[in-house]
Amino acid sequence: MSGAEKSFATRTPPEPVTLTDENFDEFVSNNRLAVVDFWAEWCAPCRMIAPIVKELAKDYAGRIAFGKLNVDENPMTAAKFGIMSIPTLIVFKDGQPVDMIVGAVPKRQIEVRLNRHL
Repeated sequence: MSGAEKSFATRTPPEPVTLTDENFDEFVSNNRLAVVDFWAEWCAPCRMIAPIVKELAKDYAGRIAFGKLNVDENPMTAAKFGIMSIPTLIVFKDGQPVDMIVGAVPKRQIEVRLNRHL
């Protein structure tokens, strides 16, 4: 396990972790609560929500781990979860998906959904 992989196994960093098809399963299973932002470079709404996801990672540091997965570079994971629209945020609890937020939604709306799982 590399140093980066160990880091998300032991703490929830104050910044989203870059995820790949290779490290995705470990990330969600090693964090009690995790949020994964499925996005792509060409997606304007993804660029709109990116700063919000970064803020949420800081706000929830120590409680929720945040990751970002580029769907163009990591198609297997995107297909596994049936990602048809981006941005899509999936909330994982104990390694299982428990909530999905599709589209560029306001920060407060995401917070309300996240707080349900704390």
